Amino acid sequence: MPDVNPIARPSPNHDERQLPISMIVLHYTGMPTCEGALDRLCSPEAKVSAHYCIDEDGSVFQMVDEGRRAWHAGKSYWRGIRDINSASIGIEIVNPGHEFGYRAFPDEQIAAVIPLVARLKERHNIGRGNVVGHSDIAPTRKEDPGELFPWEALAKRRLALPSPTRNLIDPYWSDAAFLLALERFGYDVADPWKATIAFQRRFRPERIDGVIDGECRAKLLALLLPRPQGEP
Repeated sequence: MPDVNPIARPSPNHDERQLPISMIVLHYTGMPTCEGALDRLCSPEAKVSAHYCIDEDGSVFQMVDEGRRAWHAGKSYWRGIRDINSASIGIEIVNPGHEFGYRAFPDEQIAAVIPLVARLKERHNIGRGNVVGHSDIAPTRKEDPGELFPWEALAKRRLALPSPTRNLIDPYWSDAAFLLALERFGYDVADPWKATIAFQRRFRPERIDGVIDGECRAKLLALLLPRPQGEP
């Protein structure tokens, strides 16, 4: 796996962590250019930042030291944690996003995402279930990194959870039971429709309709079952 040699682009937007690092949150920048995104992430007026930003050509920029709390998650929740900024490393991935012409992520970019996530995951002992997208932790507000992000490229390297596809069994849960299970898995289900959409965007991106169907139930059941090597 290639070395990660980030380019320093310091941001003033950070403060002290209150929690140990246990998560990696992937975002897209949602801006037309990398330079525009970097300028905003490093602007004191914007009051946003991330630890890393990865351009479409694979260039990696570091804006905040991993030991500091970057301001990338906003109001969010995952597995009982509400101060996601304190508990996570934030990675912005350059992409115009749904507002400016959402498109596939180039191979060169994903080839840079993979070793960075691998090193962060190993360095901080982060489980696959805590490598998440912004939409997972803020389903009512966010869509990124979106349905085109190739989670399977990370999953096959054990860097993120795969979308279950084999031996799926529909547990025939009621909608209420599905939402209880989704909350147990990690999501904020205060808005059931948005939570279901976030789950679909992550684990069933080919159809995002907010409908709790047999495939959604079966995939969630498979994700809740014990996984190999005891990894969370």
